[in-house]
Amino acid sequence: MSVEIGRVYRHFKGNYYFVENVAYDSETKERMVVYKPLYPREDGKHIWVRPETMFLEEIPPRPDNITGQKHRFELVDAVAKNYIN
Repeated sequence: MSVEIGRVYRHFKGNYYFVENVAYDSETKERMVVYKPLYPREDGKHIWVRPETMFLEEIPPRPDNITGQKHRFELVDAVAKNYIN
C-alpha cells in the first residue's frame, strides 16, 4: 500500500491532513510522506514528513483513537464528520 499524493487523510485522533508529495531519504532511500495540516495550529502551518510505513501503519487499540480507525492515517473521500470540537 502507498499514499496517494494530493489527497486528504484523517489521523486517528481526528484531524485532517493533505499529502503534498512523497520524498526519499537520501541515505536509506526510505519513502517519506510530505504532508500539512488542514486545521489551524498554534505553532503555525508547518509541513511535516513521516516515513510512509509509519504513516500507513496499523495501530493497536488505544483510548485516544476517537475515529475508531485501523490505521494511523486513512484516506478520506470527503470530510463527513468534525471529530475535533
